Amino acid sequence: MEDKEVNILLVEDDEVDIMNVQRAFKKNNITNPLHIAHNGLEALEMLKEGAIPMPPIIILDINMPKMNGIEFLQELRKDPALNRISVFVMTTSNEDSDKINAYNLNVAGYILKPLSFEKFLTSVATLNRYWKLCERP
Repeated sequence: MEDKEVNILLVEDDEVDIMNVQRAFKKNNITNPLHIAHNGLEALEMLKEGAIPMPPIIILDINMPKMNGIEFLQELRKDPALNRISVFVMTTSNEDSDKINAYNLNVAGYILKPLSFEKFLTSVATLNRYWKLCERP
């Protein structure tokens, strides 16, 4: 079976979390190009200006400066050129209101950032299996 390499956009403001995602990709032998935006505004700018290849998958934090994850999702879903992108929330927010708002904006999944790196590795490996199984046009 052929590996499906897809571009992934990580929208995350915490440098430690960014490094953890990069480390988890490396440890899980995930070679997909990973592009990074540090807040929702930067991510929208990157997507709309074509600064990166259009990613079919976004990994999104909720708590960020300038434009948080929910605000980003609202803007993303309004844009016909971007609204079909699969978004996985990966956040420390365990607030029911964030979960409800995220699912109401059609996220593909809501993942709480695990406290241990080993659990984080497992979460990223699961995401990798998911996007390898998905068929895209």
